[in-house]
Amino acid sequence: MKRTHFNGEITLEHLGQQVSVVGWVSKKRNHGSIVFLDLRDRTGIVQIVYQDDDFNLDIRNEYVLRVEGTVEKRSVANPKLKTGEVEIKASKIEIINQAKTTPLIIADETDALEDTRLKYRYLDLRRPCMQHFLDVRHQVKMIVHRYLSEHRFIEVETPSLILSTPEGSRDYLVPSRLHHGKFYALPQSPQIFKQLLMIGGLERYYQIARCYRDEDLRADRQPEFTQIDIEVSFLNQDQFLTLIEGLIKVIFKETVGYEVQTPLRRIPYSEAINRYGSDKPDTRFGMELQDLALELSNCAFNGFHGVETIKAIKVSGQAPLTSRKVIDELTLEAKKFGLSGIVVLKIENGEPTGSFTKFLSDEEKKAILQKMEAVDDDLVLIAAGPLNRVAPLLGAIRVNYAKKLNLIDPNSYDLLWVVDFPLFERDVETGGITSTHHPFTRPRDEDLKYLDSDPTRVLSYAYDIVINGYEAGGGSLRIYDQNVQKKIFETLGLSDEDVKRKFGFFIDAFQYGTPPHAGMAFGFDRLIMILCHTDNIKDVIAFPKNLAGVCPMSGAPQSVDQAQLDELGIKIDE
Repeated sequence: MKRTHFNGEITLEHLGQQVSVVGWVSKKRNHGSIVFLDLRDRTGIVQIVYQDDDFNLDIRNEYVLRVEGTVEKRSVANPKLKTGEVEIKASKIEIINQAKTTPLIIADETDALEDTRLKYRYLDLRRPCMQHFLDVRHQVKMIVHRYLSEHRFIEVETPSLILSTPEGSRDYLVPSRLHHGKFYALPQSPQIFKQLLMIGGLERYYQIARCYRDEDLRADRQPEFTQIDIEVSFLNQDQFLTLIEGLIKVIFKETVGYEVQTPLRRIPYSEAINRYGSDKPDTRFGMELQDLALELSNCAFNGFHGVETIKAIKVSGQAPLTSRKVIDELTLEAKKFGLSGIVVLKIENGEPTGSFTKFLSDEEKKAILQKMEAVDDDLVLIAAGPLNRVAPLLGAIRVNYAKKLNLIDPNSYDLLWVVDFPLFERDVETGGITSTHHPFTRPRDEDLKYLDSDPTRVLSYAYDIVINGYEAGGGSLRIYDQNVQKKIFETLGLSDEDVKRKFGFFIDAFQYGTPPHAGMAFGFDRLIMILCHTDNIKDVIAFPKNLAGVCPMSGAPQSVDQAQLDELGIKIDE
């Protein structure tokens, strides 16, 4: 299969040369006796021109061809193509394979719904934008290998069949054929193993790892995903974050030509929640949350009495566009976050208006205007209740309005660290203590004294990197003192028997000289999604699952033969 050049690389430098190219027919245009073909391979499209009488071939879209010919200059250039100044005058055309009419348009702009694209993914992958996404994915992977290797890291593969341990999401379980009634789990992350590698003295480990979580799906989440997994020994938090910033800087520079300014900003978790209503704040626009607890401390409205927090956001210019329907939608949104409602104030003729104003004194109205810096036509939205409900509600509304009002530059990048996370949080349903990240996160030294008296006051050496409002990665300094680790397990209510059953081999390893260590994991798919300016993680994965966790192309998951179940000792409860 002789091929002298890739299609997207033919330029004026090749004028007069004899070339042989291969690819798929992207478009055919018949101008009488002269026929023009757009021939596409992974590098791009080149135009083929030939006299129809010379070949008398029935060529259609997506036929696979090999073309020999001479590179000539186009009479009219096409600035939209890399090869827009040249064409190939064909001397030989060979049909390698034919194709049926495709169920979707194979171009950046396609007419197909997502289900069709996923069912015929092998055709969807021919679209230039899809190939670009996967090319960026490859570039980032190569940069990671190079950068970390240059910084003395070594890649180590960790097991895919592991012990089921509590890591926050449901495990995918794999039944054992040799040990009926017992199961492996697929790893949610290599967390325990990478820490064991530090105990093993490897000091600097990384892995581009496959991970699995049986959780509800959304646009930026998949049941199986890839992460850049990193762990180091003998670095403090500042040193480690500086190392990671260097990696991020190179990735952005070499893939999208963006110069990341380092060091990145560091925002404490409490500030992120209180100012932006999110632990993954998008700071490319304003509309920050304001605290009105002082201004409304004596408000006549009973719903504001004895609450943990009262917060508000201002949406400029939206009062005239806020109908009863919009207010009902905002109230419904509040109920999704466990609140009874939300206060909607429109600013008209220099003062707040709306049904809620009957509860406000003139002084309180004035205080709201002053604190919110609100003017005519502005909208002020106020929520009251527990901080862990009020802040996320206003944070979500803030982002929704920013998208609706086009307040975000789609070509911009916003990178920052969120640091000083709480070590523990209370379960909303049970009220019990759970780990904010995982039970191996190291508490801040100055907060160890609160472990007995008030565990929720303990902050941790944990950090998330946030890009454009997405959590792109996260990690922490790890506990390396076995006494501190034992105390954390006790605080979580785990008995010695629970710990031995779930983490026994890991805890045993702590007794043999554990170094101070730290690590993090980047959501590799999510990072590529951000770099490619798409909001759907399925765009950057070759063969993803849909929101139901199904592969429309292969039909997985499906039933299996009874013989397979019998061999595993499994009976299906209908």
